[in-house]
Amino acid sequence: MSDPVVAQKSPYAVEVEAGKGYWWCACGRSQSQQFCDGSHKDTGFEPVKYEAEEDGTVYFCGCKNTGGKPLCDGTHAKL
Repeated sequence: MSDPVVAQKSPYAVEVEAGKGYWWCACGRSQSQQFCDGSHKDTGFEPVKYEAEEDGTVYFCGCKNTGGKPLCDGTHAKL
């Protein structure tokens, strides 16, 4: 497996709804960032499901290198 493509060096702020599932793009190739569009085919990467526990804003990782997939942990500051 190769390294993921850095989609952007900052997180994506997303308003989420409680009980709804979101599929985060782990490979960085999706044209509909921050979410998966199937572009990971044959890359060895798989999207990561995020299930919102409550309504609010969450910050999905844009650099694809977070240790807390799918949410940003600040890793982009070290790239």
